[in-house]
Amino acid sequence: MNLPKVLTDLVAAQNNFDSEAYANCFSETAVVFDEGKTHRGKAEIKSWIAKANGTYKTVMKPLDYSPDQQMLEAEISGTFPGSPLVLKYQLEIADGLIQSLRITD
Repeated sequence: MNLPKVLTDLVAAQNNFDSEAYANCFSETAVVFDEGKTHRGKAEIKSWIAKANGTYKTVMKPLDYSPDQQMLEAEISGTFPGSPLVLKYQLEIADGLIQSLRITD
């Protein structure tokens, strides 16, 4: 699968539980929507993913990517009920960074 570099970096950061590297995949003004909550800016995104990593130890395995729709489908597994799950990551990417991310099932 041919992922944009920023998504390859995002998956690597997630699988290494590296919240700093994860946040660096986003623009300063990026927005993440996950589990009914909105996280704005790199600092909030870093805090959100650090907490999630500490609680759930989630790893990602990309399954499909549609460049036209900027949609990544990935299997996630970790220490959460129902693991593993397949989630959809609807993205807006500009200038090599993620501008927005909406995670849905």
